Amino acid sequence: MLDFVSQYGSLLAEGTAETLYMTLVPTFFAYVLGLPMGVLLTITKAGGIAAAPRFNAFFGWLVNILRSLPFIILMIFIIPLTRFIAGTSIGATAANVPLVIAAAPFVARMVEQSLEEIDGGVIEAARCMGATNWQIVTRVLLIESVPSLLRGLSISTITILGYTAITGAVGAGGLGNIAFRFGYQRYQDNVMYVTVVLLILLVCVIQSIFNLLAAKADKRSR
Repeated sequence: MLDFVSQYGSLLAEGTAETLYMTLVPTFFAYVLGLPMGVLLTITKAGGIAAAPRFNAFFGWLVNILRSLPFIILMIFIIPLTRFIAGTSIGATAANVPLVIAAAPFVARMVEQSLEEIDGGVIEAARCMGATNWQIVTRVLLIESVPSLLRGLSISTITILGYTAITGAVGAGGLGNIAFRFGYQRYQDNVMYVTVVLLILLVCVIQSIFNLLAAKADKRSR
């Protein structure tokens, strides 16, 4: 055990740090893009506060296309864009570009689902009090859906964490790359098992943190 830690401890620590970097940074930017996309999908559908069915159908179709692309194909397809933005197509920073693009439409649908849980009566009450569409979005839809948004954030973060394992298989670094290089290419199963355990622990920690935050934000639990 001590020999294993002395030989691979620093490598696994570095891989864990890279995995967290490739998870948290893309999650942030995916929400920067996906949150307004989800709001737009919600308010422009038939019966929404800014109904535009034709635009909603087109925009929803575009989001679905982006969601349907397998991540590894998307990652290869946008290599020129990745080079343009990150200056390289390899490494953890470069991996963030396809991770953001792949996660943003997924986040948009998660946000849309959360916003649709809001009781229509609350929106109508805000409208009757003279609230503008912007105020309804910022002070009603987003505020009232915080617990659901946090639960969706946990799902999105864990999904992106899973994507990092794929980027690792093509040289982006992180625990996925360690598992691929040592477990698959060199047949060192012990290293692969440890990386799997570390990934499971990361998922459990992320899920627990967001469950706690969602419970605290949920008015029904107060």
